[in-house]
Amino acid sequence: MSFPENFTPELVVESPGRINLIGEHTDYNLGYVLPTAIEKKITFKFKRNQTEKECNLYSLGYNTGFTLQLDKIARSNVEWENYILGVLNEILLRTDKLRGFNCTIESKLPMGSGLSSSAALECGLAFGLNELFDLGLSKMDIVQLSQKAEHTFVGTQCGIMDQFASVMSEKGHVILLDCKSLEHQQIPIHIAPYKMIMLNTKVSHNLASSEYNTRKRECEEGVAIIKKKYPEVMSLRDVTATMIQEFVETIDTTLFKRCSFIVSENERVLKTAKALKANDLKLFGSLLYEAHEGISKLYEVSCPESDFLVDFSKQYSAVLGARQTGGGFGGCTLNIVHKDKVNAFVEEATKAYKEAFNIELEAFEVQPSAGTYIQN
Repeated sequence: MSFPENFTPELVVESPGRINLIGEHTDYNLGYVLPTAIEKKITFKFKRNQTEKECNLYSLGYNTGFTLQLDKIARSNVEWENYILGVLNEILLRTDKLRGFNCTIESKLPMGSGLSSSAALECGLAFGLNELFDLGLSKMDIVQLSQKAEHTFVGTQCGIMDQFASVMSEKGHVILLDCKSLEHQQIPIHIAPYKMIMLNTKVSHNLASSEYNTRKRECEEGVAIIKKKYPEVMSLRDVTATMIQEFVETIDTTLFKRCSFIVSENERVLKTAKALKANDLKLFGSLLYEAHEGISKLYEVSCPESDFLVDFSKQYSAVLGARQTGGGFGGCTLNIVHKDKVNAFVEEATKAYKEAFNIELEAFEVQPSAGTYIQN
């Protein structure tokens, strides 16, 4: 399937990836997160094709596309197609205004990097179609239907953070999001003279999606045990550090590690939000290191490559803190690096990483950016 040469879009939408400064795996436990959109994004070009049902989608990155009929949507064996199909399915459950369209998709987000290319794909598509066909969906509708699409068609039981950050972010801010109530506040972030430098491990271990669902189940099992003593506990969000310690002898060791990580990670998110408001960058950095220790030792979703880079960063006084970001088992580490030392740090990290794993490291700066928008 290919588009005609004269494909001229009616609408261009930019949908960003995101980083989460801190608060890993807390979102599906109804806790707190601190994400923001970044300037790396996916570009969608849309045009109505005057048919009732036919939709043509083409990925420039994969150099491939597919055609579907709106009245015959079913899961595909091709993984990336399911993100599209899931979103269309959710839109059709909410409105009958959707019609045939053509769309090209061009991603500047490295796949498997932990920058949430999946949420950018879902939200950008929903956002564009909402505008193109005047569907009347709110931003929150777009966030929620995109999350549901990932649950139903992709099979990842993700929390709401990625989609929320992709749509709701404001330039120069991070979002303190309560994943239980969806209350949120935009917190201005000023970290000069430091920069946010991402180091892409270039590894994406296949464990990521299966282990993600396993972690979710382990947390639910932990909650069920705690609930017997504390009936008011509906999720790990409701558990305090004191409460969790009461179960150290009676709960399975693995479940205890998972639950105690989430409880302490929620506390770290709130401390980090306060540190950023007070411009206490040293505390911000130390909380990142603490978080990575928990990700690696308690939640066990890190990997040798991420651990190596975080440990490497500790040798440098110019680096305030670092941790693995994203769902786990690879992707990127976030590093808070003094602007004068960025080049030297990246150069030395690249050399050491190559020697250790024979992989070329990819480094880039990210800045808090606006959520999904229409390109003028």
